Amino acid sequence: MFDFTGRVVVVAGAAGNLGEAVARAFDEAGARLVLLDRGSDRLAALYPQWARAGHHLLLPGVDAADEASVAAAVGTALERLGRIDVLANTVGGWRGGALIDDAALQTWDLLHDLNARTALILSRAVAPAMLEQGEGKIVHTAARAALAGSARSAAYSASKAAVVRLVEGLAAELGPKGINVNCVLPGTIDTPQNRAAMPKADPGRWVPPGAIAQVFLFLASEAARPINGAAIPVYGQS
Repeated sequence: MFDFTGRVVVVAGAAGNLGEAVARAFDEAGARLVLLDRGSDRLAALYPQWARAGHHLLLPGVDAADEASVAAAVGTALERLGRIDVLANTVGGWRGGALIDDAALQTWDLLHDLNARTALILSRAVAPAMLEQGEGKIVHTAARAALAGSARSAAYSASKAAVVRLVEGLAAELGPKGINVNCVLPGTIDTPQNRAAMPKADPGRWVPPGAIAQVFLFLASEAARPINGAAIPVYGQS
């Protein structure tokens, strides 16, 4: 359906459930991939054939919350592949369960670093190359929780809302220069971890990572050129 032949796609968080689905979907669409992950050995274990083939670039040990770490990875990608056409950012995390007056301040900092700071740093790293090319696509992962706060999840909701506002700001700044910036809003994703954590829930109401990956491909495609600064719901019935 989508053809990314000749395109270079950076997938951040490529060893996660959603990151893997996004990476494999872009691979099937013909893209060359730059896979980033904070772990030192997860990428090679998950994509052994890609590690050997050399068609894609696997860059482990990249902390998306660290500006220097991301800058070095992007520099390596540009040196090896010459361009960056798409940033598909699946980095993020959830913590919850405590009321605001009981939650540790460290949880607030952690979630804002993990969800919002990473989105900012990754965007700032790839934007110069895209501006030089005169085109590019940036797709971040926010969450349905960005739309409204709820009890025992305020820090998470606030951090994902920050991603949406960041996307809107980046879209306003970069859109006139040929770079589209959007985000997706998953709800509960159908992963083994979520099934284990919520054994009484109905996973049939959740959205599988592969379905969300197809939305990433659409937003990174030429078909989505008129879409800029959008937060796309991908939460199904969850």
